Amino acid sequence: MTGNSEILIGNQRVRIHDEGHSAGYFHTYDHFQTSGAAYPERIIRIFLPRDYESEDRRYPVLYMNDGNTAFTKGGIVNQTWDVANMLGHFYQDHATLKFIVVGLDPVKRNREYTHAVWSGPDWGGLESYSSCIADWVKPFIDAYYRTLPERENTMILGSSHGGLAAFYIACRRPDEFGFGSALSPSFWVGVDHAEDSPVVKPDDNASLSRSQLILMFHNTLADVKRRPKLYLDWGLARTGGPHNEFIEERATVRGREMALLLQTEYGYRLGEDLFVYEDPKGEHSEESWGKHMPRILQYFTMALLHEGLARP
Repeated sequence: MTGNSEILIGNQRVRIHDEGHSAGYFHTYDHFQTSGAAYPERIIRIFLPRDYESEDRRYPVLYMNDGNTAFTKGGIVNQTWDVANMLGHFYQDHATLKFIVVGLDPVKRNREYTHAVWSGPDWGGLESYSSCIADWVKPFIDAYYRTLPERENTMILGSSHGGLAAFYIACRRPDEFGFGSALSPSFWVGVDHAEDSPVVKPDDNASLSRSQLILMFHNTLADVKRRPKLYLDWGLARTGGPHNEFIEERATVRGREMALLLQTEYGYRLGEDLFVYEDPKGEHSEESWGKHMPRILQYFTMALLHEGLARP
């Protein structure tokens, strides 16, 4: 059903609205609820392929943290990834799979997307958030939409703190999320000094290899059969404000450290289960991250087709 209407799906009220994008249309849950009191009500935006109603096929799923900036302008600097329009161009230019995209709006972003102390009192809710997405949101999507629910067909993606959260969720729940994409990820959280955020100062005596993040997921990362495939990227622009000068600088340093650690300590292989990209003009912004989406989707698509997990 397209057009503009409101219905119930699985006892959740959803708005069906078509904004005229060539790639598809939206199901938006403005008050998505779980039966767990520990998980807050949140907005979930689902972008369905244009042919979803006319086809009987199933689709791989891309889950996106910071869903409030995935399709429309929002966030601190009022920018967007513009995923809906990007997919229109991507589908037109490439013989590719089509995807269901699930945008997950944060409720308390700093808390939900961090696992360790970084700046201020609101942090450390990432474990609860990962459980909410893996135990409630994904099962709902798989139950009421025509997904390819297997881990191999499912990616979690995010940027900055959302990138840290994507890495965390993929490693914490690899049986549900076989792919994790972390753009400008905040691997520095719990490692570098960020009391005066957005100024993040390096701690030369700290390393990711001894961090809570790596120690928590050591066994998962060492398990070749179970661990997620990973995509990491960051930008090299250092002008344009403190987010580039400090946060993106730390994302670059710790991202490089993570990429090397994954290869030397855990046997990840570039071009096979690890993809790394440094953008010479990349900034710490939604507009910059949105430009990386075709690269990520090509990686996801190639992996799916190579393993025969889905058909174009």
